[in-house]
Amino acid sequence: MAGRAYSIFDTGIGRCGIAWGDCGIIAVQLPEAREIDTRRRLFQLYPEARETRAPVDVGIAIESIAELLRGGSADLSDVTLDMTGIPTFNQRVYAFARSIPRGETRTYGEVASHLRASGAVYSVAQAIGRNPFMIIVPCHRVLEAGHYADKISPNGGAISKRRLLSIEGAHPTASKTLFDVLLPVAPPRPQT
Repeated sequence: MAGRAYSIFDTGIGRCGIAWGDCGIIAVQLPEAREIDTRRRLFQLYPEARETRAPVDVGIAIESIAELLRGGSADLSDVTLDMTGIPTFNQRVYAFARSIPRGETRTYGEVASHLRASGAVYSVAQAIGRNPFMIIVPCHRVLEAGHYADKISPNGGAISKRRLLSIEGAHPTASKTLFDVLLPVAPPRPQT
């Protein structure tokens, strides 16, 4: 491989993108509402990358990602990621996230405690929000306190953590809905 390249591929949730360089995969882009938007995001992040056919190792990663997004099981632990320029703390968060089994979740606080950085919950949330390796680093398995399935990182496109978790068969213990937000503060209805 010489330089950076990317490829767009089909999955059960839409057309995803993957970018790589000489040292491994640099990004996975989940589908935006339109394919052109997925391509635009990859171009904005990696303007020097050119669309090309994926080499064998990236092709294997693509097949595994597509399998996972169909609800199947695939092992992405051997996929080589290029962590150049990623802060050491974020790398530790990503390594831990990769160890979370399919169908299970952890909270930002649990990740911080595991990393022996219990005061770093916000830093864990920031690292998860900046994850460029969607699905390979399953940031959708790391939730806010209360196991709420919050918004996925900008590289997540139009897909939510809740949707990715449902594909995996996981069920966050709670998710905020409009009723969860409004009912506790709504005045009681008079009985007639």
